[in-house]
Amino acid sequence: MDAAEFVAGLVRENEAILTRLAPAAALAAESGGDLNPRKLLRIALKNEIEASEIAALWMPLAADPQLKLAFARQAGDEAKHYRLIEDRLRELGDGLDGYDPLAGGYSPMFQFLRTLRSDVERVAAGQFTREAIALVKNAQFIELCEKAGDAGTAKLYRDVIQPDEKHHHELGMKFLARLACDAQAQKLARDAREKTLALAEELQALAFNKGKVHHAPGC
Repeated sequence: MDAAEFVAGLVRENEAILTRLAPAAALAAESGGDLNPRKLLRIALKNEIEASEIAALWMPLAADPQLKLAFARQAGDEAKHYRLIEDRLRELGDGLDGYDPLAGGYSPMFQFLRTLRSDVERVAAGQFTREAIALVKNAQFIELCEKAGDAGTAKLYRDVIQPDEKHHHELGMKFLARLACDAQAQKLARDAREKTLALAEELQALAFNKGKVHHAPGC
């Protein structure tokens, strides 16, 4: 199939699969978990710094100058999000004294993404799929913040972070349509995207089972 048809098919498949990353409405009430936005924002700091770093790692590896610039834009956006979330946490009374989001090491998602060897895999896994996951997770987090009465955090995500992530995802769609131009490239893209989705589901289940953590924002 041609690249445009391939990407459109992946979009349709993602829309169905990503519903599995949306917890049931009753989950928050039944889990007994800590859904304090401040706690979840600390998790977001790790997500954002990892997203910034992986985009920066990929920039010099990209063959297309426009893709280099897209990775550079994403690295800067994710770093901006990190600073904005830091500021918001301080407004909420969290001084972050001594807090290092990477103290426990890089996440399995970061470790996987850094192993990808081609532009088509990086775009499929990172901008196209991981950012689609982020849009779903952030929408859940915005709803949580609104229900918790944290209008400031909801506004930050709704007005600043979510539009940036949407732009990253749309860049991923554009570059994937350019790169997934033959059967071999499409297989690489599909495999990278499927691994990303499977890992996201696995990590979400682990976070919930170990710490009752859910509704954490994406990046």
